[in-house]
Amino acid sequence: MSKSRAQKKAETSAQLIAAARKSFFKVGYAETSMDKLCASVGVTRGALYHNFGGKEGLFEAVVREIDHEMGERLLEIGGDDTSLEAFVKVCRAYLTFALEPEIQRIVFKDAPSVLGQRLRDIDAQSSLDPLTEAIADLINRKIFSDVNPQALAVLLNGAMIDAALWIASQPDKDSSFNSAANALEQIIRQLAINHKQD
Repeated sequence: MSKSRAQKKAETSAQLIAAARKSFFKVGYAETSMDKLCASVGVTRGALYHNFGGKEGLFEAVVREIDHEMGERLLEIGGDDTSLEAFVKVCRAYLTFALEPEIQRIVFKDAPSVLGQRLRDIDAQSSLDPLTEAIADLINRKIFSDVNPQALAVLLNGAMIDAALWIASQPDKDSSFNSAANALEQIIRQLAINHKQD
């Protein structure tokens, strides 16, 4: 049974994303050659442009794939635990991504210059809804003060991605992670200060 055009396109896209991901990690966005990439997968440059519109579109697809994986990992870390401690743990876990070489290089070093605001849009698309839901639950259970959960989610999400970008840019990343994670945890716990005083 022959494959449909859609199946072939999906397979080609997956192969290009996998090959590009390896190259973007190994040599970076600027040094990745589209000709070499296409040759390694056995497709024409036209197939790359047809599927992704060009190098930047392919890079964005890689970033979206990694971002999705990050989100899945955070959901696993949180699990069914809806406590304040679990919320803190998940938020700190996001910052650890800046220490992982592949994510660090692609998402937190190359993506800001290549994608600009789109990096934040991609991050927000995957992060804001679950973050808003978790905050709303903490508010409903009187653990957080009564604030707009979506507004707080936007503020915390912005703080976390900026902290991750900062960690990735520092020479001593482990020390920077500890400083940023501790500061983030302190901010979150301050939101729950009324709960602790009761």
